[in-house]
Amino acid sequence: MPEVNGRWVADMKLPRTPANEEPADERAKDFRPVDKGFTEEMAVAEASRCMRCKKPLCVEGCPVNINIPGFIEKIYEHKFGEGLDIIHEASMLPAICGRVCPQENQCEGRCIRGKKSEPVAIGQLERFLGDMPEVASEPKMAPKNGKKVAVIGAGPSGITCAGELARNGFDVTVFEAFFTGGGVLVYGIPEFRLPKAVVKREIDGLEKLGVKFEYNSVVGRITNAEELFAQGFDAMYIATGAGLPKFLNVPGENLPNVFFANEYLTRVNLMKANKFPEYDTPTKRAKNVVVFGGGNVAMDSVRTALRLGAETVTLCYRRTEKEMPARRAEVEHAKAEGVIIHELASPLEFIAGEDGAVKSVKVQNMELGEPDASGRRRPIPIEGSVDELPCDLGVSAIGTNANPIAKLIGPEKLNKWGYIEADEDGRTSDPRIWAGGDIVTGAATVILAMGAGKKAAASMTKALLGE
Repeated sequence: MPEVNGRWVADMKLPRTPANEEPADERAKDFRPVDKGFTEEMAVAEASRCMRCKKPLCVEGCPVNINIPGFIEKIYEHKFGEGLDIIHEASMLPAICGRVCPQENQCEGRCIRGKKSEPVAIGQLERFLGDMPEVASEPKMAPKNGKKVAVIGAGPSGITCAGELARNGFDVTVFEAFFTGGGVLVYGIPEFRLPKAVVKREIDGLEKLGVKFEYNSVVGRITNAEELFAQGFDAMYIATGAGLPKFLNVPGENLPNVFFANEYLTRVNLMKANKFPEYDTPTKRAKNVVVFGGGNVAMDSVRTALRLGAETVTLCYRRTEKEMPARRAEVEHAKAEGVIIHELASPLEFIAGEDGAVKSVKVQNMELGEPDASGRRRPIPIEGSVDELPCDLGVSAIGTNANPIAKLIGPEKLNKWGYIEADEDGRTSDPRIWAGGDIVTGAATVILAMGAGKKAAASMTKALLGE
């Protein structure tokens, strides 16, 4: 990205900088971070590939509209603090988003350079800056306006909304059911993808902005919207997520050692079951693990099972690998670490052993037919084609439903699936209540949940301050 005759010219010959990863055969044995992140030299080199487009489509592809060319330019100039300040104008969580966002479908998927070669590694560059919070300027804070807002849920959407509101001068309290903040960032995403110290650092940053956190507080049980309004809160943002697991609905699903992915991952990610008995929560350490699903949660489950010592880990998916909704990088990481991908297979029945626990699972082999409503070809059973796989631990990772606590919080209207009805700004049927993230959209990405929190904060600011 050097200047030629006063014009910015990208280095078009330089290939995309490879990820700085730990060797697959070593990292699969423990929970160390897989990706070590760019060094300064790597980041500056990658920044030189940016074309600084007049119409940067990458910004349009970002759900929170980060000025991507702006912060990349600062990396090239070695002005890292200024680059991080540019990101913070739009996002408070760059160290998290740089690690877990599906950039290939968002900013990098829109990168003009990617049309003829490889896109700029935007996510890696965002993470590079996010991992040096000490270089950022103090955030600009509006004067206190005397208004109080309750945020229900400390996941990505809730903490984003809370941070934006705090910067806008509001007194914000976040009510969280767990004993720590972060939501899916701490209970769902494993340490090897997102170190919990990174999440804690971001939560600590919100507390420095004045955000208060009330942990072990299940709003809908210990209190509700009307009681909080009576206590002086002027508005509420509901971001409880969509954590209710979907059932496979097959015989044997309730056998011992058949888990839902949320429970399996929470035991390890949040409750440190991988370090039992140093920590109190145990988990099954199995020989043959079979996981059903094809998304990022399924990938997190199979890779966690490997790190817990499983000899064989099989991922069964009813379509082919090509149709898997998981990030491509996660699929490739799983395969490199030794996960077996069993395509075109759907669960039929979990079989119990003599001890009453699961010992195997029968799967129906499938073939692809015509596309369904999602645009993907519909899987069709092959009559009489059934396999039985050894399985002393099974995991269902086929998705989630709305958190049922939402109907107990307030009078806001829900749809027939239990999700809160809200407009594009997060406004619900109750003018005092906004909502966003997975409890509105269904299970989606971290960055989309953040985008919803940011939009809702802007709408709440306008409504409460009469702007």
